[in-house]
Amino acid sequence: MAGHSQFKNIMHRKGRQDAVRAKQFNKIAREITVAAKSGLADPAANPRLRAAMQAARAVNMPRDRIDRAIKSAQPGAADATNYEEMRYEGYGPGGVAIIVEALTDNRQRTAPDMRMIFSKNGGTLGDTNSVSFMFNRCGLIQYAAATASADAMLEAVIEAGGDDAESTDETHNITTNTDDLAAVRTVLEEKFGAPQAARLTWKPQNLVPISGEAAESLIKMLDALEEHDDVQNVIGNYDIDEATLQKMAS
Repeated sequence: MAGHSQFKNIMHRKGRQDAVRAKQFNKIAREITVAAKSGLADPAANPRLRAAMQAARAVNMPRDRIDRAIKSAQPGAADATNYEEMRYEGYGPGGVAIIVEALTDNRQRTAPDMRMIFSKNGGTLGDTNSVSFMFNRCGLIQYAAATASADAMLEAVIEAGGDDAESTDETHNITTNTDDLAAVRTVLEEKFGAPQAARLTWKPQNLVPISGEAAESLIKMLDALEEHDDVQNVIGNYDIDEATLQKMAS
């Protein structure tokens, strides 16, 4: 089993501010649209759509906004937009590896934006697969910490065939093999109800310690990436020291 604090640092960086509500809704709406277009518009028969809708409900996204996002995926919809799934990889300050997952309707706009954010903050955008070899592809399922105790969640995950459950004060972060994500989610849903999120992600094989000015520059770069409208997820192999996190959060 992996250490219970490792995945916390990557997925829930301390001091990170949530995106403004409108931006957050826009990102989730894009995921709902892409999920509905990639399969059936019925969440019961489309696990990706079901997970996206659960994420929307977790942030109190209005039902009519969810419905509009689903309808925009239907053929002939007046407000239909074709989003393309893109992955950008590169190095940030201190040599940490960064993977950015995006949904864009214009890659000619998004790619230069990503390059500018990386370079402006002391990083370098690389080619596809330039850093992903340092990560393992895996499934991620998230539940609120109040759902169950850390021990109870870990026991349930192991029984369901998952790999690990790393708990923080806010969430249980459950990892699975990519092929087992759907099956593990189904078992956990029966026991705990719908999760806050369930998707494929990247988990670093090793963490790179980073502190001081390099860490401050990295945090600024991560914030800029997360604020970009096209960016859905940002994953890195960084381990930012506590003093820098407290300084940037103050």
